[in-house]
Amino acid sequence: MTIADLVREAAAENVGLSANECLKCNVCNSVCPVARVTDRFPGPKYVGPQAQRFRLASGLSPQLPGLPVPLTPDDSVDYCSGCGFCTTACPAEVKIAEINNRARAAMRAGRRPRFRDWLLGQTDLTGRIGVAFAPIANWALQNRGLRRLAERTVGIHRNAPLPKLARRTFRSQWKADPGHVQGEEPGPDRAVVYFHGCAANYYEPNVAFAAIDVLRRNGFEVIVPPQVCCGLPLISNGLYADARKRARSNLGVLADYARRGYRIVGTSTSCTHTLKAEYREMLELDDDDARAVAEATWDICEFLLDLHDRGRLDTHFGRLDQDLPYHAPCQLRSHGIGLPALDLFALVPGLRAVDLDHDCCGIAGTYGLKNEKYDIAMAVGEPLFRKIRASGAEVAACDSETCRWQIARATATPTKHPVEILAAAYARATHGPDDAIS
Repeated sequence: MTIADLVREAAAENVGLSANECLKCNVCNSVCPVARVTDRFPGPKYVGPQAQRFRLASGLSPQLPGLPVPLTPDDSVDYCSGCGFCTTACPAEVKIAEINNRARAAMRAGRRPRFRDWLLGQTDLTGRIGVAFAPIANWALQNRGLRRLAERTVGIHRNAPLPKLARRTFRSQWKADPGHVQGEEPGPDRAVVYFHGCAANYYEPNVAFAAIDVLRRNGFEVIVPPQVCCGLPLISNGLYADARKRARSNLGVLADYARRGYRIVGTSTSCTHTLKAEYREMLELDDDDARAVAEATWDICEFLLDLHDRGRLDTHFGRLDQDLPYHAPCQLRSHGIGLPALDLFALVPGLRAVDLDHDCCGIAGTYGLKNEKYDIAMAVGEPLFRKIRASGAEVAACDSETCRWQIARATATPTKHPVEILAAAYARATHGPDDAIS
């Protein structure tokens, strides 16, 4: 092992060793949406920094003197949804959610993963197959008998929100787009790199094209490089080795653009947070490539609000005279960038956007899809669902795809990405009132 390897290993322990900064103040427990609704999860303090002290043996690491050896974590840590509220709220800056997620990975290390957990992490594989057989796949995903069978055999709850697959991937449609960048790429002052993620590629190409319309409206060409799943579903299910392979693939492409000054813009706030933080904090890929990509990555609304702050955003929006309940997802809050979508909505004439001010919808990526966690997820999100139903709004908004699917399934209210709302406002300014949000 080289000196560089030893330094990286030592740096990787910073997350686990941050447990020593815990003040035992219980702030993390007070903000935990899962502990609020179930006794199966004793709270982030207990399975996080408190349990971490017991996981760290008194022996020394054979690789680097002074590094503790992790012990097997308690199974209750698996009920942590990874929402990140504990880490955000901690006054001592303990990496609680990260400790919990690593503990889950350690618990599963060396074991054959459960088929369900492996399957939920294979988003590119299931997406490609699903799109190829979209009519049949969508029928099967909505068939009650098959969903009950999947619940019993695979462990995915029969009522969990599974989105409809697109007939064609975003990437295949993009190749036929007349504005598709070909030949010499525009410079970083005139173009951005788009990280679409799995949701926009296989399920919601409309979100990708809405983002492209908005970016073009503001003078930016869009470059769509080769990419794979960001790896977050694998991270969430404790499958770190596979997640690192996805991360290395993406970093190998994106780092070159980042070093050339391009900004990397994403429409999935989960994907952008993974590029910004999870590769380094969870997967221990704290190298030059990971840092370059993290520093160059922007969530789409963060990027647009920055344009506005610098006086470069086209604010000629058409009027959208309607109420719009808005939910800020957990992953967005983990960015630490505020709620940029709400600031952008305030620029649209007539749009009455309201922050629903609820911590979590419950789905937490793949968490709420699982049999044993579905009821917990629904209980976590129920106050949010009640607010949306009571609003009587025709459309709601949320930055995260899995949260949109959860909200739409629970409330029967179509739920849009904020960039779709902005694209509709631009379209109304250009074409008139027929371009309402639908």
